[in-house]
Amino acid sequence: MAETRIAAYQLVEYLERLGVEVVFGLTGHTIIAMLDALGHSKVRFITTRHEQVAAHAADGYARASGKPGVLLTHLGPGLTNAATGVANAALDSIPLVVIAGDVPSYYFGRHPHQEVNLHLDGDQFEVYRPFCKRIYRVDRVADLPRIVERAFHLSQTGRPGPVLVDVPMDIFSTDLPVGAFDKTPASIAPPTIDPATAEKIARALADAERPVIYAGGGVHAARATSELAALAEALEIPVAHTLMGKGSLREDHPLLLGMTGFWGTPIANEMCRTADLILAVGTRLAEANSSSWDPRYTFQIPPTRLMHIDIDPAEIGRNFPTEFGVVADAKNALGLIAQAAKHLHPSTSLRSAQDANASPLRQKIARGRQEFAANWAGYYDSDQYPLRPERILGEVRKALPEDGFLVTDVGWNKNGVAQQFPITIPGTFITPSGLATMGFGPAAALGVKIAQPNRAVLALIGDGAFSSNMSVVATAMEAEIPVVWLVMDNAAFGTIAGLEKAHYGWSFGCLFESEGKEYRVAYADVARACGAQGIFIRAAKDLGPALRDAFASGLPTVIHAPMENVPTPTPGYWNINDIYRKGE
Repeated sequence: MAETRIAAYQLVEYLERLGVEVVFGLTGHTIIAMLDALGHSKVRFITTRHEQVAAHAADGYARASGKPGVLLTHLGPGLTNAATGVANAALDSIPLVVIAGDVPSYYFGRHPHQEVNLHLDGDQFEVYRPFCKRIYRVDRVADLPRIVERAFHLSQTGRPGPVLVDVPMDIFSTDLPVGAFDKTPASIAPPTIDPATAEKIARALADAERPVIYAGGGVHAARATSELAALAEALEIPVAHTLMGKGSLREDHPLLLGMTGFWGTPIANEMCRTADLILAVGTRLAEANSSSWDPRYTFQIPPTRLMHIDIDPAEIGRNFPTEFGVVADAKNALGLIAQAAKHLHPSTSLRSAQDANASPLRQKIARGRQEFAANWAGYYDSDQYPLRPERILGEVRKALPEDGFLVTDVGWNKNGVAQQFPITIPGTFITPSGLATMGFGPAAALGVKIAQPNRAVLALIGDGAFSSNMSVVATAMEAEIPVVWLVMDNAAFGTIAGLEKAHYGWSFGCLFESEGKEYRVAYADVARACGAQGIFIRAAKDLGPALRDAFASGLPTVIHAPMENVPTPTPGYWNINDIYRKGE
């Protein structure tokens, strides 16, 4: 008879062969077999105190490493706790493989402990159907190797995203023939374009009077930033970007317009709105980046012509009429278009930098960016206390190494950083976009630091986000992950408080108060209670030294900075502002 071994141990060895370095998760009785196997393997297991934290950490790891994040979770409440983090990864096109334990297969429908079976016996996996690329339930142990191989394949190919593998706990403990995990995901050449298509797009851009390249998160996912710069420079075309596209062109590049949309920059919105041709790459042309698709603000398509390159054919033509769509990997497509462009305009690359920077286009871009930045420039050195948010950004930029990672949450930190913070190295700005999940930043920073242990990682987060799950500090201490969290504390869910104040005259339900006064949690004390460093900022001048000390210490550190709740400038438009109506 063929030699056999227990499935869980063979599965973990297979993860090793696939190059999986770390699995994030939380224990439960359905996955104990996996935990024992992981405990005897080279794969590191990071246990968190909440499954949403584990999911966000796996997400952050995937973004910073370029590999799929792996999440291991218990059934029922474990899987539902993780759902928000997995959905966040899905909407940002981040590859995750989720391995979930389930009730014993022979008890399906009898409602054993924690079974979800309201509509189907053993149907907990259905919770993930709206946002996973594929959901598998392993009904036979013989299917486990094939399904896990498919999960890693699908999570990374095409438009990346999460795949769920739901495993009844008896399957983990069942024997499989030795060598059953004999297949690995095939190497895939990402889709590209033919030379004629590349020349067609390059010629259209060269012939346009006011072209704009519009870069989304797909440019980062494809590692296509150098190809983007090459194309922009070959044809002297300005580049605007989405929230997820920030950093696709260096912040100091003279052709960079900035972010579009509600929290964008005026020059980016204006030049996109008045463009005669836009080449959109790796973007959904989503609502916030497109000013709710209102033609008065960011995009006026038509009469602007749109060419759209994306890995997902479903996105082409979804939100705007598209003249020409290309289903391709951004790196391959931009590289070939840049080559075609250089043949069309070989003299462009030969101009001196001085001559190029003197061009009317670059002068217009520089003037537009400078005029907008002047609105907050005086606050970068403000000694106000509680601090101005701009002073916080200024101190962070001076203290964070250029190649350090800045992980944000949602609210002022996300919007302000995207609009005002200079990113010069691609991929170092990590933020939740599609689902815009509060609580992402504190947890995702853990995964980023594990993926990039030799680079600084700062989580710039609001007090609303950090207080939602402060257990990240305990996880960092246990796993020795020296993340720095900077809590911008405005004693409120600040962005929503501002919206309510503007439309209804108060911020009911959005402020943190006790006995009619501002209520601030002693976050630095919480950190110290976990054994980490905790620093409370008592004056604006103290923030810079605190940041530098935190990075130098090599210890998990929470820096608590009280901040004034001031709104981020909003040059664009958001339709919700026309929906609110004040009654009596």
